[in-house]
Amino acid sequence: MGIVPLILSLIAFGFGFTAWKAKAIEANLPNDGELTDLGDIRINALHVAAPAEGDLPPIVFIHGASGNLKDQEAAFRRPLEGRAEMLFVDRPGHGYSERGGDENGFPDGQADTIARLMDRYGIEKAIIVGHSFGGAIATSFALYHPEKTAGLLLLAPATHPWPGGVDWYYNLAARPYLGRLFTRFLALPAGLVLMEKATHAVFHPNPRPDRYLDGGATALVLRPENFRNNAIDVANLNDYVTRVAPRYSEITAPTLIINGDSDKIVSMDIHAKALTAAVAGAELVVIRGLGHKPDYLATDLAIAGIEKLAGHHRDLQSVARRVEARLAQVVDEPMPDMDFSIEKT
Repeated sequence: MGIVPLILSLIAFGFGFTAWKAKAIEANLPNDGELTDLGDIRINALHVAAPAEGDLPPIVFIHGASGNLKDQEAAFRRPLEGRAEMLFVDRPGHGYSERGGDENGFPDGQADTIARLMDRYGIEKAIIVGHSFGGAIATSFALYHPEKTAGLLLLAPATHPWPGGVDWYYNLAARPYLGRLFTRFLALPAGLVLMEKATHAVFHPNPRPDRYLDGGATALVLRPENFRNNAIDVANLNDYVTRVAPRYSEITAPTLIINGDSDKIVSMDIHAKALTAAVAGAELVVIRGLGHKPDYLATDLAIAGIEKLAGHHRDLQSVARRVEARLAQVVDEPMPDMDFSIEKT
């Protein structure tokens, strides 16, 4: 076989494998949310109705990059069920949500879409919980929809500009034509190979829970359109937060930030500490020995934070020390041999 037929055969195989595997991923990780038509876009969400005697206000959960609603549902639904109305959202273009217009490539556009979704569910005001990239959307939500924001709980948030860019594959996948080619030919098989390393890196130095891959439905991001939408979000983030970060002092909602001091994905110094300094009255709780996933490894602290934002008295520092003691009993995972951090200098 000549070189040209061989190349064409490899391309055909790559496209065919991606199409087949994307369908297989969806079959293995089906949607358990509900698509809501907002007119110009259908947004997928899992709504947990308000309990008869709950002690907390409504809570809206916003997942991070490469995620979907299952990521936060797996962490928070069971311990909070019966206490609050909850809305777990597939951000525009993620999970099973449609992408909508170009405005949804930026955190403020996604915040606007989530605000409209809240209106459809009759949620007038909620505590907004954002993890990682979701922190940029949550802070934008508080800026542009203060009347809907009862409080902000930000878990290892990405909110500020950093001196550098992002990994090459985000920029490539975000490009109009080469990006579509890349996501339909190479991104999915490469992602399958790297999935184990990437998810362990997100939890480093803490062990990744065994349930995370299926419980968090992480493979959904490998589907071509989902991968490309995620890449556009990440590629746009630095310029966006450069524009909006000077306005964080306008946030009036009670704000709580939880961060691990061993987070290698999003720098606490660049993001969480700067946000704490910018927002009047914001409280930063730092956990020694914790990586990028306080939602899973400090769930009790995050829930105590929600309770405090709801007006309950909670000593968050005492809870944080208990989390640290628990983490110290678990053997740290080795440093990953690839850099999966968001900031590339």
